[in-house]
Amino acid sequence: MRKFISLLLSLAMLAALACGCGAGGAAGSAEEKKTVTVRLNEVTHSVFYAPQYVALKEGFFTDEGLNIELTNGGGADKVMTAVLTGQSDIGLAGPEASIYVLNQGKENHPVVFAQLTKRDGSFLVGRTDGMFSWKDLEGKTVIGGRKGGVPEMTLEYVMKQNGVVPGTDAAVDTTVQFNMMAGAFTGGNGDYVTLFEPTATELEQAGKGYILTSIGQESGEIPYTAYFADQDYMKAHEDLIQSFTNAVARGQKWVQTHSAGEIAKSIADQFPDTSVETLTAVAQRYQDIDAWNATPVMKQESLERLETVMESAGELEHSQWVEFDQLVDNSFAEKAK
Repeated sequence: MRKFISLLLSLAMLAALACGCGAGGAAGSAEEKKTVTVRLNEVTHSVFYAPQYVALKEGFFTDEGLNIELTNGGGADKVMTAVLTGQSDIGLAGPEASIYVLNQGKENHPVVFAQLTKRDGSFLVGRTDGMFSWKDLEGKTVIGGRKGGVPEMTLEYVMKQNGVVPGTDAAVDTTVQFNMMAGAFTGGNGDYVTLFEPTATELEQAGKGYILTSIGQESGEIPYTAYFADQDYMKAHEDLIQSFTNAVARGQKWVQTHSAGEIAKSIADQFPDTSVETLTAVAQRYQDIDAWNATPVMKQESLERLETVMESAGELEHSQWVEFDQLVDNSFAEKAK
């Protein structure tokens, strides 16, 4: 956790010096116009976030008077840095990033106001097909993502739940950057890798690996990805946060009532290099594991399970568990229509 915070502070100082940005700059300058621009920074670009892309495609954000400027942060630490330095207005990432910052005593710490997904969206990919047992990992190496990130921590939690101790029974490689994990695996590193969609399915279709199991199905419900903003921004733009949450809620309802094929067609523009057939298979996979929240409301018990996962990974002491109301403001999600 200390390395995570040090990286955030270093990046924050550099970014502030480089651009002189202030929190909410883009949205604030756009408020005089009919449509307000919101700079949204997502942790990665994945079908896992289908409700968000549906909200974009079906005009739910437009209906709320919002123009979404979407960027890919490439990691929760980088998304948090963008929000802290005012380069982005809203972040979409694992709540663990907000927990780390809150525990540092930052006064204007980011607050979570809407939850998008309710379980891990990654899948374990191996080099051989067939019946899978977690015991197969013994003596092997799994490329698991950045240490202290939710994907890596959830993987270790599931391994332990299945009697495989990370670092003792199997090695977890945390040195590979999130967006380089598939390339590292196909390049010959590791025996297994955890990947999001559509990357996992595309790798399998290329004959370079096999999807063996869902990490999220094994771990149970946790608030895997959620939207957050710093408190000053939220206080200055309460109507905007409500409008944003309304659009997300409509996207969540839409995916609950439409087929995988309909979801694939709606989000196809977001994945121009992926066929609708592949997107349909991926959307079905996420529907099958019940990956998406039905509403933007975050439950306290879900956050506590995330903190259990973090504690199990050695990234959070029990004394560092946060007060739910300090980290989460459900008022916007509860009013969402």
